[in-house]
Amino acid sequence: MIHIRPMTPDDFDRFWPTFQAIVQARETYAFDPALSFEQARQLWLELPLHTLLAEEDGELLGSYYLKANAAGPGAHVGNCGYMVCEQARGRGVARLMCEHSQKLARQEGFLALQFNSVVASNEVAVALWHKLGFETVGRLPKAYRHARLGLVDCLVMYKWLADEPVVEKPPLLIGRKNIEARVSRRRGR
Repeated sequence: MIHIRPMTPDDFDRFWPTFQAIVQARETYAFDPALSFEQARQLWLELPLHTLLAEEDGELLGSYYLKANAAGPGAHVGNCGYMVCEQARGRGVARLMCEHSQKLARQEGFLALQFNSVVASNEVAVALWHKLGFETVGRLPKAYRHARLGLVDCLVMYKWLADEPVVEKPPLLIGRKNIEARVSRRRGR
């Protein structure tokens, strides 16, 4: 059975080869392929509100993060990024993580999720996001420099999660586990 749980710094060590391979392939993510381990860890693990991983019997299958898409008046819209390990592709891991992220987003008070830059040539992901209720609300012509295909379009995808406003959670409770983990790392624990 696949379990989803918070990612730890040790987990990121195991996830790093997947992160590096996906980013360096330059087919789906607009992260700098030259990111160092520390830069990648900060970007994926430390900055988001939550970073989780999917695993089965100790095997790492993938990871996703959840964060606010914008600050201030736009902070009610969440943003996620998902990566699936190569050996786990085709096993429903991305679907499971996306469904999980929507539930977590609701729990955190987000009213919608927005994916800012889905590479249009990533047809498997685009089809999955559509199946899960995301709409394509914008197209950015030639916004991504694909390693094999050259300049390709990116899609802005959006899903409304709640019909009713959500009461704000107290600021100290939002992302508490990540905040505690960051404090522990800074103190050298």
